Amino acid sequence: MSKQGLRDSSVPYIPIPQNLNHQNVIVSPVYYHRPNQTNHYLRRGVIFAGVLLLLSATVLFFYPSDPILKLARIRLNHVGVNSSPKLTIDLSFSLTISVRNRDFFSLDYEKLVVSVGYRGKEFGVVNSEGGRVRARGRSYVNATLDLNGFEVVHDVIYLIEDWAKGVIPFDTTTKVNGVLGLCFLKIPLKAKVACEVPVNTRNQTIVRQDCHAQVRNLFSFVIPLTVPWWNNDTNSKHT
Repeated sequence: MSKQGLRDSSVPYIPIPQNLNHQNVIVSPVYYHRPNQTNHYLRRGVIFAGVLLLLSATVLFFYPSDPILKLARIRLNHVGVNSSPKLTIDLSFSLTISVRNRDFFSLDYEKLVVSVGYRGKEFGVVNSEGGRVRARGRSYVNATLDLNGFEVVHDVIYLIEDWAKGVIPFDTTTKVNGVLGLCFLKIPLKAKVACEVPVNTRNQTIVRQDCHAQVRNLFSFVIPLTVPWWNNDTNSKHT
């Protein structure tokens, strides 16, 4: 026997079994679940509502608001009533007005107007120079109102009675008109504060001061868009 025959005969032979357990394998296709349309629309609605809420909060946060006026200090320099030959009054006030800018842009104002009156009748007005209040800042304006020999026509009897009592209830009104500049937008802003200032005529002092600031509604004014300078030139050519 050759070496090749010996090598082949050494391999063990295992017969194939007669009874085989046949196993059935079922192959099922893979199904991809489609997303629910309701959840998809709900998710988009929540995102849209969130963006809209964030945008509204941003607009309200940066929306221009009127400045706040406050009578920081008032001092009576002199008060006097003259009955001859006519009923006249001498009055002098020194005031310090606080102008607070609540916006995130600078505020420019042309002038600040302070008036003093008696029982709703205006006695005199003083105008201060304009200026600029920086963003989120505060500025103080000094003003002096002098009335010398002002003839009282209305409420003469009330003035004489108050003078006899020793206390004259004066009232002051402070107004400011400003412009909030943002690129080509010129947003008009204004503020007003009214104060009741009773004055003691005997010791020449102020008894007290009660101030009430007039605040406009948030959307009570319309933001006008200023016309650029080239449109002005065009309109002037047509006219």
